[in-house]
Amino acid sequence: MEPPAEAGEGKPPLVLVVDDEESFVEALSAGLPREGFAVTVARDGIEALQVFDSEDPDLVLLDLMLPKMSGIDVCKGIRERSSTPIIMVTAKDSELDLVVGLELGADDYVTKPYRLRELVARMRAVLRRTAELHDNPTAATPSEALSASVSGFAEAGYLVVDTDSHRVFVGGIEVVLRRKEFKLLELLIRNAGKVLTRDLLIDRAWGADYVGDTKTLDVHIKRLRARLEVNPSVPKLITTIRGVGYRFEGKLDKTAPALGH
Repeated sequence: MEPPAEAGEGKPPLVLVVDDEESFVEALSAGLPREGFAVTVARDGIEALQVFDSEDPDLVLLDLMLPKMSGIDVCKGIRERSSTPIIMVTAKDSELDLVVGLELGADDYVTKPYRLRELVARMRAVLRRTAELHDNPTAATPSEALSASVSGFAEAGYLVVDTDSHRVFVGGIEVVLRRKEFKLLELLIRNAGKVLTRDLLIDRAWGADYVGDTKTLDVHIKRLRARLEVNPSVPKLITTIRGVGYRFEGKLDKTAPALGH
């Protein structure tokens, strides 16, 4: 059994399991301690915030379908008071849920039914990244290092990216991107015309220890297209190379039609 990421001086990481399905609660309450985690439980959204405030967990496993308050609202509530890592758990393989949860600041997601081994691997990876950031808050991620080494403006037709200030302009209008979206755009635009594989993009944006699937990447690319493309359903800026990855085309008209942001 691999030891979990450390949460303190000999203290096992405390995981808040938020789920109203007793079978999953019982399985995690039994399985996670065997993997070196401590477990506390909340069975509805309101209780989740109460337990979070009183127990100060190191990680939250958050089911999206909860009584009294939705998992999305719980995620929002946690993010308003803490940067504690959150892994969303959903029985619905719903892209909308994933988009909203990721935009609110969730760190990863798993879909029911899941294997304990996979879940624990993701938990360890998230805790490890959090610990590294805490130990060295100024450490640059791969894409941040890229930004530092090649700074300034990148321009492609109606799109202008200021890599120093992390600002993006579409047709002269500033568009606000979230951190991961900007990282992905920066990687793509710095390699304009080249196909970047899904594995490479995930490695650069999420880190080499990311163990989730590629759907998180696809969701972020979809959000980028919605914010940047004139017609997201027929993308001309970020194109899909089926079975491989994505390519930034970089050949656009200087003037973009009005965008619906």
